[in-house]
Amino acid sequence: GDEVSGGVLLIRDVTDLRQRDRMLLSKDATIREIHHRVKNNLQTISSLLRLQARRLTNPEAIAAVSESVRRIRTIALVHESLSREPGDDVTFIEIVRPLLRLAEEGLQSPDRPVEFSLSGDGGRIPARVATPLAVVLTELMQNAVDHGFPEGSSGGRVVVALTNDGDELQIDVIDDGFG
Repeated sequence: GDEVSGGVLLIRDVTDLRQRDRMLLSKDATIREIHHRVKNNLQTISSLLRLQARRLTNPEAIAAVSESVRRIRTIALVHESLSREPGDDVTFIEIVRPLLRLAEEGLQSPDRPVEFSLSGDGGRIPARVATPLAVVLTELMQNAVDHGFPEGSSGGRVVVALTNDGDELQIDVIDDGFG
């Protein structure tokens, strides 16, 4: 009736599982730290190039160094995002937003005001493709400004539209400039 006449005791050694969990957490933290250090190093290089550019007088050399600085800053932004997000995927919009701010700072001038905006989300993308996509997006925004709004134009708008259906990320850079 109400008496216990026996019992079953199941024992499982979870030491290995716990050790693997700790190792994964440690590995993840190490990878994020590496991304953070890479970002810091890239920002240092970018700053050194900007200092060097101040000494230059040749417009072509200044433009080349400025382009290098922009690309390095783009890659640094990606590493900053990767240092904050654990795992193998990154939220693409977290990379695109700072890129738009960077473009607004560096690509427009008082005589050519260009407004940048973002539509869509972009979802999560593999970290291994985040840097190349960010560099391509920066180049597309540069081309939109250079070819759509030449110096002396009244400026305009550049829209970055992101769509991700789960299988494919589509990025459209649309401007209302000359073409």
